[in-house]
Amino acid sequence: MNEPVASETYAAQIRRLAELTARVAAQRAEAHTWYAQQCAAADRAVAEAAEQVRRAEAEVAEARELVERVDAEATHLWGELRARVGPSARRLGDPPGPARDASGDPVPLLHGVRQLLDRTRQPGELPGSANPLLVCCGVGGSVVAYALGAGARALGAGSGGDLAVGMPVLALVVTLLGPLVGLAAARLLADRRHAALSPRPIALVVAAGLAATVLLLALPR
Repeated sequence: MNEPVASETYAAQIRRLAELTARVAAQRAEAHTWYAQQCAAADRAVAEAAEQVRRAEAEVAEARELVERVDAEATHLWGELRARVGPSARRLGDPPGPARDASGDPVPLLHGVRQLLDRTRQPGELPGSANPLLVCCGVGGSVVAYALGAGARALGAGSGGDLAVGMPVLALVVTLLGPLVGLAAARLLADRRHAALSPRPIALVVAAGLAATVLLLALPR
């Protein structure tokens, strides 16, 4: 038969069992707390990662939109440049692609190119070196008008009736329009040089044309 256990030993075993039970419960509670903390941290990490992905997708979409807008603006500016160059624009080819080492915001660069094209689109004034050509335009226009007037006078002199009376008047009017003919030639000169026909060139052409017309009318016939 089993020997009876002393009450002191039984009580000690009960206390130890209670201690072990309490320790296991504490460890179990600690494990549950650690697991809950790890799950919360994992949830926060997943939420932060999802937010980072959302921001990255938004940045990618914004960057793609910026690239499309920059490409469209670059193509438009390239077309304006080709229009400014004229017939020799075939040598320019297609718009250049993005540079590999490009950095920074392209919007200010495009704005600078747009301002440069706007400045080149505005015609300047003819330089002083074009003054001899302007004088030639005025004199040439007067000579052409005088020659037409001389032809009209000759036609009137060889005819009778109303032509004999009207042609000299018409010849005088055509001769006096010589400076205006010179202005038409000066306009062509300014257009070829992409310049504006300002008051100074106009005055020079008109003065040269009037002087030539007066000299031609003063010649003996």
